[in-house]
Amino acid sequence: MLNAILLAVRFVIRAFSGHKQVASENAALRQQLAVFKRDVKRPKLHGRDRVFWIALRMIWEDWKSALVIVQPETVVSWHRNRFKRYWRQLSRPKMPGRPPVTGEIRKLVRTMASANPLWGAPRVHGELLKLGFEISERTVSRLMPKKEGKPAQTWMTFLRNHAGQIVSIDLFTVATIQLRVLYVFIVLAHDRRRVVHFNVTKNPTAVWAAQQIVEAFPENTAPRYLVRDRDGVYGHHFIARVEGLGVEDIPISARSPWQNCYAERVIGSIRRECLDHVVVINERHLRRILKSYFQYYHRSRTHLALQKDAPPAAPGARSFLGENRSNREVGGLHHRYDRVAA
Repeated sequence: MLNAILLAVRFVIRAFSGHKQVASENAALRQQLAVFKRDVKRPKLHGRDRVFWIALRMIWEDWKSALVIVQPETVVSWHRNRFKRYWRQLSRPKMPGRPPVTGEIRKLVRTMASANPLWGAPRVHGELLKLGFEISERTVSRLMPKKEGKPAQTWMTFLRNHAGQIVSIDLFTVATIQLRVLYVFIVLAHDRRRVVHFNVTKNPTAVWAAQQIVEAFPENTAPRYLVRDRDGVYGHHFIARVEGLGVEDIPISARSPWQNCYAERVIGSIRRECLDHVVVINERHLRRILKSYFQYYHRSRTHLALQKDAPPAAPGARSFLGENRSNREVGGLHHRYDRVAA
């Protein structure tokens, strides 16, 4: 009631002092504001509203007379809180705590640790530094998976490290157009699935088989182990010659071709990809066909066990620019594809 009387007195004074339009507008706005306050007990104010009243307080001494929605102390508290937030923002460090570790680094640390079980945090940290990642050794140690017991290599790593010292041999038969049987002798290296040596004969003997081993590994290049089946052709003379080369002879169990799986697999590939599609005329013809196939086998044929690569240890890089070119292999049974620069 008192506020209404004061508003009426103020309106009369301004009206008679020559500010009739301003007084009328002020009275109309205040009447609407009174209605708004009567319907809305606590109006919502935004940040820009607070900034307006804080700025108005700085430039107008009588700002309290126009303030109706909130108390003057509220505007003062707004200003204080704004001042605190401003200086808190200035005082806050730009990079609080340790820098975050990206997902790429986390994944790379776990990959290195699992692929290299003999590596510790210092070694992994050194590899990351060489790759250009700025990270502390303590963080690397925290990200590495926990290991129980003494670190050890995997069975796959162990087998790969010894595969280079293992070769396997086997014989398979080929029928000619004259209904004769020819015998093919192959020597396969396990490391890159390379056919080190092959030969063809009509009558395999122990002396002949021993000579093939000598021709396959001249000048002290013999491997450490030789895997073979229990065929009768590998007689006393063959065993003595193998032992003389310093090779440990490992015959597989009887009727267990799966124990000589690498040699059996390559023989199956030779049949499916070559010999099943040609008619062999004689020994010379068979030798020429196999020579052509093994050139293709070593140079172009991909192997699943070698991550779809060819047997050579250091294959040449392929160009991805230019026109495609097809090269006939094994008389047209297979093709090799290259790109020729335009």
